[in-house]
Amino acid sequence: MTEQSDSSVKRAREGSGRAKLEEVAQRSGVSTATVSRAFNTPEKVSPETRERIFATARALGWVPNAAGRALASNRTHIAGVIIPTLDNEIFSHQVGAMQSVFAEHGLNLLIACSNYDPELGLQQARAMIERGVEALAMAGETHPAALFDDLDRLALPYVLTYAYRPGAPYAMVGFDNEAAFSRMTRYLIDLGHRRFAVVMQPNVNNDRVQARLRGIEQTLGEAGLSLAPDALIIGKASLDFGIACAAKLAALPADCRPTAIICGNDTLALGVQMGLTRAGFCVPGDFSVTGFDDLELSSRVTPALTTMFVDNKDIGRLAAEQLVHCLTGRIEKPQSRQVDVSLRLRESTAAPSTGRLG
Repeated sequence: MTEQSDSSVKRAREGSGRAKLEEVAQRSGVSTATVSRAFNTPEKVSPETRERIFATARALGWVPNAAGRALASNRTHIAGVIIPTLDNEIFSHQVGAMQSVFAEHGLNLLIACSNYDPELGLQQARAMIERGVEALAMAGETHPAALFDDLDRLALPYVLTYAYRPGAPYAMVGFDNEAAFSRMTRYLIDLGHRRFAVVMQPNVNNDRVQARLRGIEQTLGEAGLSLAPDALIIGKASLDFGIACAAKLAALPADCRPTAIICGNDTLALGVQMGLTRAGFCVPGDFSVTGFDDLELSSRVTPALTTMFVDNKDIGRLAAEQLVHCLTGRIEKPQSRQVDVSLRLRESTAAPSTGRLG
């Protein structure tokens, strides 16, 4: 490099010691406009030139200024997702799949957890909007009307995940929770069970759980059955709560004790199985137990858990693709996509023993 060019580079760095756009352009042998295009609209730059620019930028430790890119392109290249919690692996799987899709299209992802609080979710969504998110994904339908009003007013693309309802006024990418639990209940009825208990995570501000309970209760009703007052137990979706519920159900008199326990997710179901074993009962000899989600552990415990498989990564991928298609102009608005669930029949369910039919 000549003395004159060294001086130019020094001025370009403006005394900061950090590489500048001008230095990347000079060393790559292109204009500053070409460097900007390589990062903002790479498809407009030849692969050879683009790779030379990227290699130079890496060597110099230079990255584009996000604020400058946003001003120049009128885009922030940011998407947002609001999930109830990261404690449950189903949501982390969704987010991981979404991030992969967004990264392929040059979008960064902001993540927030609402802790099942709609008002907190509204605050987080508005904070993301203020930071310029171009699209948003949220779990379920339980959100304040003000949030939907904001999104519609701003024409901001959004999808709701982990639920699906035909005829919904917004794009949903997920499955029919009511139908899934109706199917599980029908399976147990067909095995011969007539006394049921349900161990479920909290249904307040959770449309997915509310739909699951409807599916169970309606299917029982169609068979002329119902849940006893003490057979519906709702609480924290944890192993400890499942264990405590099992102890409560196992202590019921034999003539009114349930033969089948439907759990809202696999964590609760695994806890119930542990609790029944501690109480001296056998699964499925004394109780059939079902879960939902098909966590990795569920097929590896003994007895292996009968559950419903949901491809949470597929939900995340489909949701992100709908938002990307909208942002790139391929579609005007995100579209709903229904994801199938599959019943995984394993060792934790069987017909009730003859002595326990009731």
